[in-house]
Amino acid sequence: MLIKTFSSAVYGINATIIAIEVNISAGTQYFIVGLPDSAIKESTFRVESALQNANYRMPRQKIVINLAPADIKKEGSSYDLAMAIGILAASGQINSDKLKDYLILGELSLDGGLQPIKGALSIAVQARKEGFKGIVLPASNAREAAIVDNLEVYGLSNITEVIQFFNAEKDFDIVKIDTRAEFQKNINNYEFDFADVHGQENIKRALEIAAAGGHNVILIGPPGAGKTMLAKRLPSILPPLNLHESLETTKIHSVAGKITAASSLMTIRPFRAPHHTVSDVALVGGGGNPQPGEISLAHNGVLFLDELPEFKRSVLEVLRQPLEERQITISRAKLTVDYPASFMLIASMNPCPCGYYNHPDKDCVCSPAVVQRYLSKVSGPLLDRIDLHVEVTPVDFQKLTGHLVQENSRDIRDRVVMARGFQEERFEKNEKIHSNAQMGSKKVREICTVSLEGQTLLKNAMEKLGLSARAYDRILKVARTIADLGKSSSIETEHLAEAIHYRSLDRENWAG
Repeated sequence: MLIKTFSSAVYGINATIIAIEVNISAGTQYFIVGLPDSAIKESTFRVESALQNANYRMPRQKIVINLAPADIKKEGSSYDLAMAIGILAASGQINSDKLKDYLILGELSLDGGLQPIKGALSIAVQARKEGFKGIVLPASNAREAAIVDNLEVYGLSNITEVIQFFNAEKDFDIVKIDTRAEFQKNINNYEFDFADVHGQENIKRALEIAAAGGHNVILIGPPGAGKTMLAKRLPSILPPLNLHESLETTKIHSVAGKITAASSLMTIRPFRAPHHTVSDVALVGGGGNPQPGEISLAHNGVLFLDELPEFKRSVLEVLRQPLEERQITISRAKLTVDYPASFMLIASMNPCPCGYYNHPDKDCVCSPAVVQRYLSKVSGPLLDRIDLHVEVTPVDFQKLTGHLVQENSRDIRDRVVMARGFQEERFEKNEKIHSNAQMGSKKVREICTVSLEGQTLLKNAMEKLGLSARAYDRILKVARTIADLGKSSSIETEHLAEAIHYRSLDRENWAG
């Protein structure tokens, strides 16, 4: 008897429906075809054990299971449940009437329990798009899939419950999530706040500008000056995610298996801080079945690279294209996937190997050549894509122990949201540009016009401070953001002067 069940595979952040055809006929062999990987081939033992422990029998006949379309490679253990239900239906042990209406997913334990899967949200989206009535999956993935409305989501714990569902022996509750209520509930739930930071007003100002314009930042300063502490607080002043961004971010983390059973929707911007030993593939994504890397997990959020010169040069260089294109394409012989990678880069580094170059109190033991060699570990093309270079100095004792109330993240975020509002209006006709940092050279010339006095200031800065030509566009973009924060329709000389101040690493002889 031939029976069809339906499951799904995830490629990139999108899902594809997989039809699982089970045919039982005379014979004794067991075949799985349709480009299965080792995990799928090993499912034979999991399925047989799970059926026996649920008091059902594995047919002692010829069983052929085809995973269609047969020309796409199938990976992972999430097909176990669909194959087991197909075998039971094809051997007449359960009712097959409802199988055509539901996607079935889940890895089977030997005792029949259901283990969680990856990509439940993407699969649920595709199930609704393809017109399925509902989806049956492990209970730990139910809240994640239930974000999708107009779809019946059943989160079950073991194969016995799944059999009871298809035999209509027991009623199970549909898992429902009020997506908008869930989104609003945790939208301001940040662990870190700028109210905890004493002193460092100039760094707070630089991070506010970065957040307002979507600019990349590098913090340069001695150990213990607060670089990491400040970086961790950057997401708390970024504009809140909108529902579309939240769903897109959740899909990426779902595919990577980062969504917990207790959560359903990501409501705050991600903050990813990979260790400096991270590999190229771990950063950009990849593998036999390409998985999202750290830059995609930071999509719509912040990627923090602490101790930037300690990262391998090859790892840093792969960042250059995603910073411009805001997506990463991973190509394999039979598969190409695109992952979004629109993130803010914030990096930190010591000014020299000993860490105390330009320190107000401690002497640096590094020679100018050593300092220059250390700084040169970060390539010019990468620095070219970082708009703000900020020198961080230690906080003095009086400010550190003072009782002055510090401005909190919510107040800073209000100004950032206001500035982003101006930018949304400015770029409303261009779907690819949402912030000042995303402007190309042509758009910069069109939008960032300056007065004759401003042109003179820029000329003097280029000549006297030794600023490179590549810094010109960056200065104009940052100046436009500073003007937005000041509610100014034009770029004034004070806006340009502040923007020029944030180009430390472009200055000649900065390292002595």
